Amino acid sequence: MVKITKEAALEYHSNGRPGKIEVKPTKPYTTQTDLSLAYSPGVAYPCLEIQETPDDVYKYTDKGNLVAVISNGTAVLGLGDIGAMSGKPVMEGKGLLFKIYGGIDVFDIEVDEKDPEKFCEAVEKIAPTFGGINLEDIKAPECFYIEERLKRTLDIPVMHDDQHGTAIISAAGLKNALEVAGKDISKVRIVVNGAGAAAISCTKLYVAIGAKTENIVMLDSKGVITSDRTNLTPQKALFATDRRDIHTLEEAVRDADVFVGLSKGNVLTQDMVRSMAPKPIVFALANPVPEISYEDAMASRPDVLMSTGRSDYPNQINNVIGFPYIFRGALDVHARSINEEMKLAAVHAIADLAKQPVPDVVNEVYHVNDLSFGPRYFIPKPVDPRLITEVSAAVAKAAMESGVARTPITDWDSYKQNLRQLLGQETKLTRYIHATAAEHPQRVVFAEGEHNTMMKAAVQAKMEGICHPVLLGNPDRLRRMATRLKLDLTGIELIDMRADQEQGRRATYAKHLAEKRARDGYTFQEAYDKMYERNYFGMMMVETGDADAFITGLYTKYSNTIKVAKEVIGIREENSTFGTMHIINSPKGVLYLADTLVNGDPNTDDLVDIAKLASRTVKFFNETPNIALISYSNFGSDTAPGSLKVKNAVKRVQDEMPELCIDGEMQIGYALNRELRDQKYPFSKLVGKDVNTLVFPNLTSARSAYKLLQMLSNDVEIIGPIQMGLNKPIHFTDSESSVRDIVNITAIATIDAYVEKIKQGKK
Repeated sequence: MVKITKEAALEYHSNGRPGKIEVKPTKPYTTQTDLSLAYSPGVAYPCLEIQETPDDVYKYTDKGNLVAVISNGTAVLGLGDIGAMSGKPVMEGKGLLFKIYGGIDVFDIEVDEKDPEKFCEAVEKIAPTFGGINLEDIKAPECFYIEERLKRTLDIPVMHDDQHGTAIISAAGLKNALEVAGKDISKVRIVVNGAGAAAISCTKLYVAIGAKTENIVMLDSKGVITSDRTNLTPQKALFATDRRDIHTLEEAVRDADVFVGLSKGNVLTQDMVRSMAPKPIVFALANPVPEISYEDAMASRPDVLMSTGRSDYPNQINNVIGFPYIFRGALDVHARSINEEMKLAAVHAIADLAKQPVPDVVNEVYHVNDLSFGPRYFIPKPVDPRLITEVSAAVAKAAMESGVARTPITDWDSYKQNLRQLLGQETKLTRYIHATAAEHPQRVVFAEGEHNTMMKAAVQAKMEGICHPVLLGNPDRLRRMATRLKLDLTGIELIDMRADQEQGRRATYAKHLAEKRARDGYTFQEAYDKMYERNYFGMMMVETGDADAFITGLYTKYSNTIKVAKEVIGIREENSTFGTMHIINSPKGVLYLADTLVNGDPNTDDLVDIAKLASRTVKFFNETPNIALISYSNFGSDTAPGSLKVKNAVKRVQDEMPELCIDGEMQIGYALNRELRDQKYPFSKLVGKDVNTLVFPNLTSARSAYKLLQMLSNDVEIIGPIQMGLNKPIHFTDSESSVRDIVNITAIATIDAYVEKIKQGKK
């Protein structure tokens, strides 16, 4: 776990703009008309609509995506009653988590009031602003009264996350841990150490999912809560035991199946854990120091199933797994409350998600490749991108079924797609590409089958119906790797190009290549030797029709892959070169960049071909190309050779393809700023057009451009490289490609192969 110092934390919060959150406009505001629509006089119209139909507030304002994080600072983290203002950094942090995980806007509100009645009155007065209220860091027992009253008096979702967030996540964890241990929740003995807001709510939810009250023992600072104790709060009285034989934690945990700690650090000893029933479940959730350390618990006995609240150990009980998605689902149906049905729906959705195959992005973050349901993984990781779709949808459905939803959802597939798009996990472009590929899946060969990322991508592509994968590699090794990675290779063909049984195919491929390149000095023996190399063998599968497309590049240097592609597949007759394109998918739109891989320092002829290839490729994606050739000069402002070759290329393309909207040379600022370009260069063929395609003068500038965009913004999706100009669908990846990157390229390769078949009349 990274050690956080006081100095680093203070620097983080104070550096640059103080704090962690800000408010940004969501509508245009640059012109007087914009401002008149945003405020006076235009704003009067939505005001009157809302007055007539109050629920229209969700239509015309941000209410439906706005949550208040409200606290009086009486129970801030482990700091206690430090006051409303002192707790503001925590509330801002909660707002940040709402935004990054759920796409939800937040105003943090610190109320300097400890009297529950007055606190509730203040919240009730400001409630019309919000679509939901997240109560935070309010001490018990006042928090119980405050939440109950606000849920009763307000018609928007209200949840005290310290109670219910921990309850929901730990209940999901407990449900799964019991399944791993093979135990029945209705029969297990549960010890809850702690009797505050979180402990009470957790225990209530355990009962809701099947635990029996008579099997639960709860302890507070005075020991076991028994029914003969006086002055118990109503909440503690719910879980007072009639047992008289136990008084201490040591006595309570003996033969218990489950320990849940919501108290303080280092109160559970190794001997206590050893005294528990077989396969004990220990949830030590005190922060930052758990009731027993992970190391001590695991050392006490090998069969313990362990959870903590810390991110550096398995099975972290982290509220961020729940609250962003619970509020997301509630907000999206304009719910009047967050009720028990919605909480239980979240419990089951979270628990079920842990049993599904783990996405590659989760394994990458935690530097593992074998997470699967079991003792070390029975609760999803906070970074799991599926939480927003699975939990939010489950909560929204429960809201509808329980009658608290104002606006029902009818198309759940579309809803989940919108959620993925909200957080940048999916875009309309990638959905379109994947859906198109899945309509006509092709036979795609993956060169580096024994690479973890390539194998995962092939399996993912098969699962999504994008292609019929073929993995090159030693079959036994591939199967062992799949077993280790817990991947299912059913339906995926494995080919060992070096095996004896492939002699005939190698000879056929060698004969074909030798004949094709006879005038280049190739002999049969030389070609046969090359068939032991994965790129030659795989590309020959495509060349001879044994496969439809080929994916390579994770291991091989670009220069070698390009050389093989030219030899085996060849460049289209009408071109002198081939190239690649990257798609930049950003909130401001889609840009197509070329050439990003092949031509280091293209001459004028090469640039002409690249521009034509780019035009054809953009049309492939159903877009009309508006192309700018980029340089450091504008329309002849410099006559150095570097700018002249670009200028000459533009002239030739315009002469040969007068219908194409292309111009240059121009600086990138003018290419992307239509207003500025039209004002200064009204003669341009691009006047009135938004440029969507950029052709760069060399590889350095092209790669620097897309890499810079990729590194500077999390909102930018990069798809590529997309091959342009080879005779067959051969597509490239690189050593930095993720599973998602390769699946995207596979989808494009599939579409490319299908289009090629249509051209040849083979579909």
